[in-house]
Amino acid sequence: MNKRAILSVYDKSGLVELGHGLIELGWELIASGGTARLLRSGGLPVIDVAAVTGAPEMLGGRVKTLHPAVHGGILARDIESDRVDLAAQNIGMIDLVVCNLYPFSATIAQPGVTMAEAIEQIDIGGVTLLRAAAKNFARVTAVCDPADYPGILNDLRNNTLDIQKRKALATKAFKHTRDYDKAITAYLESI
Repeated sequence: MNKRAILSVYDKSGLVELGHGLIELGWELIASGGTARLLRSGGLPVIDVAAVTGAPEMLGGRVKTLHPAVHGGILARDIESDRVDLAAQNIGMIDLVVCNLYPFSATIAQPGVTMAEAIEQIDIGGVTLLRAAAKNFARVTAVCDPADYPGILNDLRNNTLDIQKRKALATKAFKHTRDYDKAITAYLESI
């Protein structure tokens, strides 16, 4: 079975190049919204998140990836009981999560930004994707920084993406979500 990656990014730097590298290595790409559109415009085959979940994006894009078909595939451990659970629900494993978050800090730094505008830049699904992948670093790679894409592809090509590298990427993802939550908390306390 092919390895699968879910890509859900605000900052699309290097995304098409990463996608091409993954496809060349035989990976399947899952994406939604603007991420899927950009990958397709780069000539890449993409499975829509909605095809994986059986549910359309809703609430103006607020709900896309928050679904057991996504998070079960990310959180599943490489153990028989988890494989049985996934098979019973017809859920495939997800091995790589590439996600960066809505620009909350950049938004609130703009003069005159309203509270409603700031609140819309609080990412929920992205944080959940990153935390799920980082929690399961024993099997899944969490990538939150486009600067890491070339190294990830190199490691995948050379079969050197080991648990220590996945742990380092998981730590980076948890720091990223921690700093994101700190910015949100500070903003809400200030208004």
